[in-house]
Amino acid sequence: MSPTPVTLHLRAESKPLEHRSALTPTTAKQLIDAGFNVIVERSSQRVFDDAEFEAIGVPLVDEFCWPSAPNDELIIGLKELPEESFPLVHEHIQFAHCYKNQAGWKDVLSRYHNGNGTLYDLEFLTDDQGRRVAAFGFHAGFTGAAIGLLNWAWQLEHEEPLSEVEWYPNEAALVADVKKAVESAVSRTGVKLPSVLVIGALGRCGSGAVDLIRKVGLPEENIIKWDMAETAKGGPFEEIVQSDIFINCIYLSKQIPPFVTMETLNTSERKLSVIVDVSADTTNPFNPLPVYTVATTFKEPTVPVELENGPKLSVISIDHLPSLLPREASEAFSAALVPSLLELPDRENARVWKEAKDLYNNHVARL
Repeated sequence: MSPTPVTLHLRAESKPLEHRSALTPTTAKQLIDAGFNVIVERSSQRVFDDAEFEAIGVPLVDEFCWPSAPNDELIIGLKELPEESFPLVHEHIQFAHCYKNQAGWKDVLSRYHNGNGTLYDLEFLTDDQGRRVAAFGFHAGFTGAAIGLLNWAWQLEHEEPLSEVEWYPNEAALVADVKKAVESAVSRTGVKLPSVLVIGALGRCGSGAVDLIRKVGLPEENIIKWDMAETAKGGPFEEIVQSDIFINCIYLSKQIPPFVTMETLNTSERKLSVIVDVSADTTNPFNPLPVYTVATTFKEPTVPVELENGPKLSVISIDHLPSLLPREASEAFSAALVPSLLELPDRENARVWKEAKDLYNNHVARL
């Protein structure tokens, strides 16, 4: 007798302005062809229209109906669930942001434990080499650098903060917009093109940031690429203070010396005017950028750093940057995730899922 097919229930994202999707029409079709049942919630903000899923024969259900779905359905999504208190009875595949002592982590994990549910955190699905099987890192760096350059150009001519940033239909449109903003600001003000320091430049995220900077037209000498070798001595780093834009793309796994401090920034010699914290470890007690405490959004992209000396300085700390390019980011992420999803029927033995469940149980034990 053949095993019961796995049912994947794609939930609608509830985070404002989150247009990405863990499954796309392309990957949903791959799963259906492999014998999975795929159910998709209607969504008012997903970049893929409901009709795109209907066209491949996927049944659509009401938006946010997953809490009442049969217990044996696996609920798949991207961002955190809304802050509720009811127990979670399903197996969930998502980013939960609760394994690094983030604010409220106990409340998040308790919901799974209290409902006898399970969390398979997308951030911790790894291959044999410990590398994430699917990540938004490249597009996070790419879009983070884009907003950083937009903000740098904006601040040259405006006193008020950068206004709401809208998502783009494709990469070409985003690159063209940033290139135009930078060239116009340089032309009108007479300043030089900015120097940009990227820490974590060898990783997925950092390579995305460097790719955007190059495509916008900054010369290679304006792109300062740092990774573990350059940061091994430990911060704070004067080189950050003397750059125009700093983009943080590291993966934070332990406490490290801060990259900057309020003291190192509070000088009239500072050039730095924009920090892009792509890593967005805002509430992490080990955040190496202890100069801000607010997670920013597409509606309010920046938060000021209050200093007495030097030019205006603002931080961008949006934790879902790839949603600025939702279609391309979703297709790349979902395609990378599919090989692991195909192992779900044997998830009790498949290494990637077994290790993710063991990790969940280890963190639940901390409660």
